[in-house]
Amino acid sequence: MSNKRAFITGISGQDGSYLTEFLLKKGYEVAGLIRRNAANETGNIEHLISEIKIYHGDLVSPESIAMALLDFKPDEIYNLASQSSPLASFKDVFGTMMITGIGAVQVFERVKQIVPKAKIYQASTSEMFGKPSQIPQNEETPFSPANPYSAAKELAHRMAIIYRNDKNKPMFISCGILFNHESPRRGLNFVTRKISAAVAVLKNNKKEGIPLNESGEPIVKDGKLTLGDLDAKRDWGYAPDYVEAMWMILQKDSPDDFVIATGEMHTVEEFAKEAFETVGLNWKEYVVVDDKFVPPVQTGPLLGDFAKAKKILGWEPKTKFPDLVKIMVHSDLAKFT
Repeated sequence: MSNKRAFITGISGQDGSYLTEFLLKKGYEVAGLIRRNAANETGNIEHLISEIKIYHGDLVSPESIAMALLDFKPDEIYNLASQSSPLASFKDVFGTMMITGIGAVQVFERVKQIVPKAKIYQASTSEMFGKPSQIPQNEETPFSPANPYSAAKELAHRMAIIYRNDKNKPMFISCGILFNHESPRRGLNFVTRKISAAVAVLKNNKKEGIPLNESGEPIVKDGKLTLGDLDAKRDWGYAPDYVEAMWMILQKDSPDDFVIATGEMHTVEEFAKEAFETVGLNWKEYVVVDDKFVPPVQTGPLLGDFAKAKKILGWEPKTKFPDLVKIMVHSDLAKFT
């Protein structure tokens, strides 16, 4: 068992909660940074509160990061916090740049000053590839971000490399270039979770308390699910598989960058078809398309080559696409009754 300490920004999100569970099983002491709000919501970590330490603050408040690091003195820092919706990032460009881009630099700076020997994991993203110049994408594929979120992530990624290569005071910062990874804990503003929740609402014939989409409307309206680009192509994996890769990346003796993906590409239409078929429904009878859910600048096709991670880390995905979809649908069937 470990006696290490891990500090996670964005601990209450999908990845943060799965990573917390994983690290606790490894014997880590875990602390995390969450934003204070009126409802004092703890998101996906409600069941873990008694086992972890919580600090309130955010990435645009360097003082809150500094105070947490001074008090907890972690061995590993996982910077997962961000404004993580590419579509929403067009509506809040400055907020996205400050949290996702500059916020990461705030973390790097505070670690450098307070716990310089700590290892940092920076959550990079396949969105940085934008409309990629090659398929599949690997660690050498040029970035071409197509939305404010991915541009902010590229800023953080490149700054991580600059801090890492500082000859006077090099820092251990590794970046995981993670392709899309989903789970029942994914927010309803993401297309995969929107689909699985809608399937549950329709199958259970739920009439009240229907969850809302990113536009603040019921995800199922008049018996229909509204989606954007059905032809968008993504490499979708299962989030618990991916948080294990984050940990494996920080166990290496030297920092590096790794693509984490499944090596399989599917369309939104394929995801919808698989989800509806899980409950014996024909997706074509329920799905309609609205351009308001299509980003102003399109990304993809995204397909990851995880050969480096397999060779150096010994990591590979465990969960296949059909199983991922079924996990999400069955979870939402139980939730939206």
